[in-house]
Amino acid sequence: MRHRTFGRTGFTTTDIGFGAWQIGGAWGDVSEADGRAALHAALDAGMTFIDTADVYGDGRSEKIIADVLKERGGERPMVATKAGRRLSPHVADGYNKANLEAFIDRSLTNLGVECLDLVQLHCPPTEVYYRPEVFQALEEIKAAGKIADYGVSVEKVEEALKAIEYPGVVSVQIIYNIFRQRPARLFFQEAARRKVAIIARVPLASGLLSGKITRDTAFAADDHRNFNRNGDAFDVGETFAGVPFETGLQAVEEIRALVPAGESMAAFALRWILMADAVSVVIPGARNGEQAKANAAAANLPPIPENVMEATREVYERLVAPHVHQRW
Repeated sequence: MRHRTFGRTGFTTTDIGFGAWQIGGAWGDVSEADGRAALHAALDAGMTFIDTADVYGDGRSEKIIADVLKERGGERPMVATKAGRRLSPHVADGYNKANLEAFIDRSLTNLGVECLDLVQLHCPPTEVYYRPEVFQALEEIKAAGKIADYGVSVEKVEEALKAIEYPGVVSVQIIYNIFRQRPARLFFQEAARRKVAIIARVPLASGLLSGKITRDTAFAADDHRNFNRNGDAFDVGETFAGVPFETGLQAVEEIRALVPAGESMAAFALRWILMADAVSVVIPGARNGEQAKANAAAANLPPIPENVMEATREVYERLVAPHVHQRW
């Protein structure tokens, strides 16, 4: 696998990492055994970056990661987790030092480490980015040795641009894929200028860009693609990248014609993201070992020709942008 510099942290990571939301929950029935197999396969393929959160399965994702890494031994990959979504209600005032430190202490226990590689604020309310005291609290927790670095996971480009004004923010996790192209317009330039790492999440638009979902696909009751289509549980942009389902299916069919013969649409969609040099790592999820292996293999595909990249931009502008571009 290829490697990229992770901002100014000193870490170098594989350009495709492992997104551990699926092995935690909210994606239907993913057994713990399948989750372990997926993570083992990703690590066997050489991935050196894992992204998780304390709320994925109420800690299940973090605990699986801890167990697998302990079982494997040897050099550890970089493990990024998130904090903040345990708040109820999830409001800006909850992002204070006491709460953040408590969440971090819980993740330290779940992951079985004394210092977390990277903690990200987990899509906090926009107001949080305008509260310097939140970032000062993270500085103090870092000084105490509980975290090596901190970053943010955002919903909106505007939040990302505000976050990187804080000098201690080393990374931004943001939705970026064929259906969500706005981050590349301005934010990527600013992040690169400040040497801020970019973690691209929701790379396959919740599976739409795998090309395997149809109008007849049924999702389990506990799958967010069923219960969050209208944003009833969290930001609707996290489900199908915020694209209306029927529109997404139409766009997928047009993109399918651009995929080279013998290449899967999922691999093409991952390689598309890696065409952006500003992206440090992309974090597709996996329900099992085979999906994890396929994700890793996408890193080795040849660059996508500019005329094909332009064709994907045209599909985005015509079908998708009216629904998502100004919203996020």
